[in-house]
Amino acid sequence: MSAIDPAFTALPIPSPAASSRSIARRILGRAARSTEFRIGLALFAILLLAAAVYPELSGIDPTKMDVRARLLPPLFMGDKWSWAHPLGTDQIGRDMLVRSVVGLRYSFLIGVASVAVTLLIGCVLGAVAGYFGGRVDTLAMRVTDAQLSIPMIILAIAVLGVSRPTIPAIILVLGLSNWPVYARVMRSVVMAERGREYVRAAQVSGATHARIILTLLIPLLAPPILLTSILDVARMMIFESTLGFLGLGVQPPTPTFGNIIADGRKYLLNAWWIATMPGVFLCLTLTSINLIGAAFERARNTIYGGV
Repeated sequence: MSAIDPAFTALPIPSPAASSRSIARRILGRAARSTEFRIGLALFAILLLAAAVYPELSGIDPTKMDVRARLLPPLFMGDKWSWAHPLGTDQIGRDMLVRSVVGLRYSFLIGVASVAVTLLIGCVLGAVAGYFGGRVDTLAMRVTDAQLSIPMIILAIAVLGVSRPTIPAIILVLGLSNWPVYARVMRSVVMAERGREYVRAAQVSGATHARIILTLLIPLLAPPILLTSILDVARMMIFESTLGFLGLGVQPPTPTFGNIIADGRKYLLNAWWIATMPGVFLCLTLTSINLIGAAFERARNTIYGGV
């Protein structure tokens, strides 16, 4: 093979990846100007700030028992409430406000981390399968089909039911439950783009396969992946709460939405706030994330409609 002309390698390689990044910035700018985005972001920021700092500022241990303060109602009801426990206490005297915000902390951490695992596996595997094709593509798609055939709850029982559920194990289970969706979308885009002139120019100029995939092909899906991943964080938080409710999530005494609600269901008649308060925090968090996602979706539809 003849030597590559240095002048040729210095030429800019036209790529739609730069255009995709520009569209992503336009979508973000348009979404940021919408009222629902601002409301969702403000609500989400308040909840996240409370989860980050309130347990430490209050000095209340979310796992500390105080039988003398058991089943205290929230401030807005009854005559036995206490300013020290504005959202009441549970059956063994633990503060519901602190436990709810700590549950939000764990739920959000697991949701974001599991979506990151999903993105990493799905985007990389889908891009590799679409770029190389042939046996690599066939093998990757058969693995994807096998994964799609396993319901998330079955996978959770198989992985978490035989050992003590830990946060890394829960993140792995949730991350493995949804990556085929990203892999299939990424594969279809990369297969359509791998024969384009800018990819061939990058190959001729000496760019490695990894560089082409990471810098030219994967960024093509930045706008839709951004939207989908935001909404997936909310979905993973629901799954994490479901696992906790079934006893397959983070184990007590560490508070999470699922195990708090599971403990409180026995007291729904005389102490409804035990199960309700974490549910309210979960609902507010999901609402804020969905408002942000809806603003992005509307902005994306507007931008692509005008392209």
